[in-house]
Amino acid sequence: MAPESEPRTTGQPGLRERKKRETRVALSQAAIRLCVLHGWDAVTVDRIAAEADVSVRTFRNYFASKAEAIAASHLERMLRVADDLLARPADEPLWDALLHAVLGRFAPPDTSGAGGSASQGDRWREGVRLMLAEPALAGEIVKANAAAQQELAKAVARRTGTDADRDVYPKLVAAVVGAANAVAVEQSLRADEPVPLGAVLAQVFEQLAAGLPVP
Repeated sequence: MAPESEPRTTGQPGLRERKKRETRVALSQAAIRLCVLHGWDAVTVDRIAAEADVSVRTFRNYFASKAEAIAASHLERMLRVADDLLARPADEPLWDALLHAVLGRFAPPDTSGAGGSASQGDRWREGVRLMLAEPALAGEIVKANAAAQQELAKAVARRTGTDADRDVYPKLVAAVVGAANAVAVEQSLRADEPVPLGAVLAQVFEQLAAGLPVP
């Protein structure tokens, strides 16, 4: 849905834009929550709309499918990573700043998504694994990744004084961060014993900052 134009006096989004972003996030989170807890096939657009307390028409204004709605959360999270990167101290090394920005969005203090007992956490992890394995989701994730990398590259370029269109460096860093996040999430979800995503991300970024030395 195309954003409505309105006067902008600062770099912050206007009220209407913020409301639309909040609705997108609410719909996306509802889709994820329902698919993880109840299974892909059991979740319909009608059910997602009801969970988010909006009409099906409103859902259709934002997303063409539940797969697109789910993938939107990844893009939103990476947009916030880019914002957080730009907000980090200017003298902080780039890879330290990236790690802090990523940890703040991928591994906040409570990351189980399910709360409660360890068994509930295990069921949530299994539900996430099954959801991410859905073929219908793969194409939307690819598109979300491409958009996310583009925005992160812009933030890296601003941080490093490079050009996101002409220089290789910001594009390469953004692509590496995207791959690192994907590897960390998969490693955390597929571990035999629950492994905090934050711990895996810290290990991944430590190796990246060191230049990926051979173990």
